[in-house]
Amino acid sequence: MAKKESVEISDYERQRQENIAQRDKLLRQLALDASAAGLGPGQKPKPAKPAQKKRPAVKKIKEEVVPRRTSSRIAGIEADSEVAKRKAEDEYVAAQEAARVKRQRISGPLDLSEVQVAGKGWDKDGNSFRDVFRRGADPGERTFGEEEVKETTDKELRALREKMSGLELYDGFEPNRNITLTPYQALSMTEAVVPGIKITPERIYSLGFHPAADKPLVFAGDKLGNLGLFTASQSSSSSPTKKSPPMKSEDHDEESQDEDPEPNITTFHLHTRTISSFQFSPHNPSHLYTSSYDSSLRLLDLTKSSSTEIYAPVDDSLDEPISGVEMDPLTPHLLYFSRLDGCLGRVDTRTPDTNTDIFRLSEKKIGGFSLNPTVPHFVATASLDRHMRVWDLRKLGKHPAGGGERSPALCGEHESRLSVSHAAFNSAGQVATASYDDTVKVHTFEGMGAWRAGRDLLSAEEMAPSAV
Repeated sequence: MAKKESVEISDYERQRQENIAQRDKLLRQLALDASAAGLGPGQKPKPAKPAQKKRPAVKKIKEEVVPRRTSSRIAGIEADSEVAKRKAEDEYVAAQEAARVKRQRISGPLDLSEVQVAGKGWDKDGNSFRDVFRRGADPGERTFGEEEVKETTDKELRALREKMSGLELYDGFEPNRNITLTPYQALSMTEAVVPGIKITPERIYSLGFHPAADKPLVFAGDKLGNLGLFTASQSSSSSPTKKSPPMKSEDHDEESQDEDPEPNITTFHLHTRTISSFQFSPHNPSHLYTSSYDSSLRLLDLTKSSSTEIYAPVDDSLDEPISGVEMDPLTPHLLYFSRLDGCLGRVDTRTPDTNTDIFRLSEKKIGGFSLNPTVPHFVATASLDRHMRVWDLRKLGKHPAGGGERSPALCGEHESRLSVSHAAFNSAGQVATASYDDTVKVHTFEGMGAWRAGRDLLSAEEMAPSAV
């Protein structure tokens, strides 16, 4: 009998057979996994055991059963037909998709009570980990009460707590009354008479009092570049009510006569983005300098009712958000500002176009800075890189990172566990810092006025806080 001639297999047929073999291997593995998970055929019943105390059922996570292979012969599909090939390929694709879903990363927030697989039921309000990881004060809860004040032995602390406990909220007008400014009021320089004490249309990012002692004026900058002004000396009894169009006598009733008085609030749209900070000039109370994330500094002259740009990048396409602004207390024409890219700027307000210096102080965001009020050539910075640093502006050199950028002389630095959000000098040469590690630190530097330019770096001990 003659041997059968060997038939050459096509590339398509070879690929199909490899796919079938890979599919069978995957299905066998999935069947083993399903059997190990208790999803396979049931076992023979075991003899009944004596009744025991019922335990609470453990919630199991349901797993989708992987599709099993079905018989093509029973389904009436001829072997090696196009229908059988498509059926096999569909089963292979379905198995691959089931395996992919099983390994897929879970996105979005997860509630621990929904993803728990073992242990007792999770109580998110009463779990035992809250006391371990709790740091700082709880929102809405008093940090001390009358009993804590009585038990305080430190006289200064007790006096401060008694003073804080005696404070009362401003009751001139009812707060938290919802209002909506018109587009004209929000985008133009106008005086709006609105209910409540909502000084700005959006979230407030900067807030402060005018330095005038005879009249409490509150200024606030919001997220969209609006600056709101509110006179805190006005009260509901002295403020006029909102004007309304004249009404006919037959339409006039008792409700129209009992309208609630409304405070006078003025809103200016000075910037196109968040007003990060502002400062009044110590030499001219009518001058207010504002900084913004739109990369500009502006001067608001309350006497002339005008706002002028003091600084902005030369290239309008540059995005260099400004995080803080402060004026030299001894030199009225020098204005300092910090940027989110880690730079400190100094601009001469007399000739801002030609006399502007930019210094590189950090590779990350500078959240806040402060000049020493008695010797303003010393500046303290707080950075996202977890450091508080003290600089001497009298001596300039190249930044350690290179790139040709200038940097003032570094006097010393102190590292915190998390980012430092702000640093503030006082006239005694102390620097107070606030950090995301829930601490306030006070650093004491004695005799700063006698420090020579370019002195040696302060040691870690000298930079360590005197109080935490």
